[in-house]
Amino acid sequence: MNHPEFYRGREVVILGLARSGVTVAKLFHEHGAAVKVNDMKERSLCPEADELTALGISVLCGGHPDTLIHPGVALVVKNPGIPYSIPPIKEAERLGIEVVTEVEVANYTCEAPIIGITGSNGKTTTTTWIGLMLENAGLKPIIAGNIGIALCEAALEATPDNRMVVELSSFQLKGTVSFRPRIACLLNLCETHLDYHGTMDDYIESKAKLFANQLPEDVAVVNFDDPECRRIAGTVRAQLVPFSMKERLHRGVFVDPPLASPEEALTERHRIVYRDAAGQETVVLPVKELGLPGKHNAENALAAVAVAMSAGAGLEPVVKALREFRGVEHRLEFVTEREGIGYYNNSKATNSLATIRALESFEQPIVLIAGGQDRKLDFRDLLPLLREKVKAVVSLGETRDIFARLAEEAGISAVKSVDTGNSAADTLDEAVHTARSMAAPGDIVLLSPACASWDMFESYEIRGRMFKESVHKL
Repeated sequence: MNHPEFYRGREVVILGLARSGVTVAKLFHEHGAAVKVNDMKERSLCPEADELTALGISVLCGGHPDTLIHPGVALVVKNPGIPYSIPPIKEAERLGIEVVTEVEVANYTCEAPIIGITGSNGKTTTTTWIGLMLENAGLKPIIAGNIGIALCEAALEATPDNRMVVELSSFQLKGTVSFRPRIACLLNLCETHLDYHGTMDDYIESKAKLFANQLPEDVAVVNFDDPECRRIAGTVRAQLVPFSMKERLHRGVFVDPPLASPEEALTERHRIVYRDAAGQETVVLPVKELGLPGKHNAENALAAVAVAMSAGAGLEPVVKALREFRGVEHRLEFVTEREGIGYYNNSKATNSLATIRALESFEQPIVLIAGGQDRKLDFRDLLPLLREKVKAVVSLGETRDIFARLAEEAGISAVKSVDTGNSAADTLDEAVHTARSMAAPGDIVLLSPACASWDMFESYEIRGRMFKESVHKL
């Protein structure tokens, strides 16, 4: 797309209200565009509509009119979650009308350098960790995107003194053309969101757009332990600052000594090391001093260090954040201990890799609560960890039978599928009570569904909070 000024007197269609849609609509309206906002929800469910209408912005609710997209439309800005398969977007593509997300719009309005973080897992933890490091260093970060405030809204408030730290999804990145973060970080890639992207290739291509417009003076932080990420690293033009748990790097951030195999545990002798472009090595801290447990969080820490040091944060503020950060809600969140049993909320685990990483974080026997929306994914990569770590499985949601069969294949005899036929809250209550009956003192009860929440809950956040409520009622 062009700068918003270009669309003065031209028609711009915004698909989806929500936070980002309202901000984008106001922005183009202020630049003189003829803005039309469309949302599938009925007007009574769109409280933002009256505010936009009062500004003279046309708002159409309750469906997609056949005349919404026509040759006179200059640009379509869509909510990231809206699929490309809906008729208005198909018609825009047929007419050659550009379709973008708010990330592309923010690229033209943000005065602060943008730091973009994406990946299949660990985005929120890593983004938050980076924000704390930069805050400790006095670099005035603004957290935005998938967490914090909408990116366009944050971009309008930012100054050149700020650092815009942005969590980015594949949905957001797919709708970008000119977006250029000064520092881009790719954490990992695994099979997920195929119901939206259709193919793994489209998902990976969307993630790789993070680096597409970077220049040689920019920085690309990439996971060298992930084969697909490493392949993408070979295509970037920016300065490469990789991170690795498995090898010492000529430049970047790594664990020393490296892990010889995925099964090797982190011990007191493992340290996080930063090596700069001149080859100067700095020991950041021992891995055991991290405020968050688990190898996956050690990997997140490597990425955060690489980004923060590249952004100009010094060693002391980075180390302070590494030690003090205790995590984000719904991401391996400790809930409570009852009768010697620990309860953990990992509702954000919406794919099998996230659940694998959670299982790897515990030495204690685990009673796993898993299952959710059926996206036709293959969960067989969970089998080795189910055999090694899990003593019992409680399955729920659309995939409950799949997880029950998987647990039995893993040789787990204590398996229970839960479906009360009542509300989602009742079913989750039953799952928690069942898990407690299967657990013994010293065990862990872990909600780590490996599935999206939308079959039973409006979001993974609601699922996680209901789980915590159920635990506290025990």
